[in-house]
Amino acid sequence: MQSPSRGRRLDAVSGPFTPRTPRVVAARRLQRRRDREAAGRFLAEGPQAVREALARPGVVTELFGTPAALDRHADLAAVAARADVPVSEATDEALAALAETVAPQGLVAVCRHLDVPLERALADGPRLVAVLAEIRDPGNAGTVLRTADAAGAGAVVFAGEAVDPYNGKCVRASAGSLFHVDVVRAPDPVDVVAALRAAGLTVLAATGYGEDDLDDLADDGRLAAPTAWLFGSEAHGLPEALTVAADARVRVPLHGRAESLNLAAAAAVCLYASARAQRRP
Repeated sequence: MQSPSRGRRLDAVSGPFTPRTPRVVAARRLQRRRDREAAGRFLAEGPQAVREALARPGVVTELFGTPAALDRHADLAAVAARADVPVSEATDEALAALAETVAPQGLVAVCRHLDVPLERALADGPRLVAVLAEIRDPGNAGTVLRTADAAGAGAVVFAGEAVDPYNGKCVRASAGSLFHVDVVRAPDPVDVVAALRAAGLTVLAATGYGEDDLDDLADDGRLAAPTAWLFGSEAHGLPEALTVAADARVRVPLHGRAESLNLAAAAAVCLYASARAQRRP
């Protein structure tokens, strides 16, 4: 067992936690959405996610790690200990029970939900917002969240019957970006559009059947204004009510023979087009 002088705070237990240790059992329940909602907690797996979670004070409530991983990432254990976050050694079996990947990296953090009300997120005056409307694939949602963060978006809104942003696959796909932007969950996408417009953002619906071409909007300078992009599910696209409610319906031009772009690629093109336009002198 590592000495406290090297930054790890361990609970007084006889050996590392096992899959049957009550705190491991309780944390494992957070793999289910209903238990995440009831507890207001979720799991962040791997050193990258743990690092970004620890960078937001008060988010991490406990850190589990195998002895080898806690030695390998002693800096993270030290940050947790300084923040008075319990650091608990776990057996490989216990860590595997908490992780959802085939090859766990040895660290799992229990984190508080990060939800921000839409009104508060918009009060900060974001110039770029991504709205995930009815997107139910966690990998796609997490990837779009990561891209939105990279493009400089201030908020990502999970609207309507969208996937839980704290789904394990979504958290992993976000690669830590979940902890960087305002995460909003809103039940009614149409109300979201109204709130975005009231906050001064131009609302653009990304759709393969849009009458406006993304390149034309960029050339005309129409992407330089504060903008919110609406993205729908890869299988069904945006609900008609949202495409009608948006200020414009925008298609990404296809210069080759591909039938379409997948959701993550289309979102990246749209978000970066806005980011570039907003950063021009």
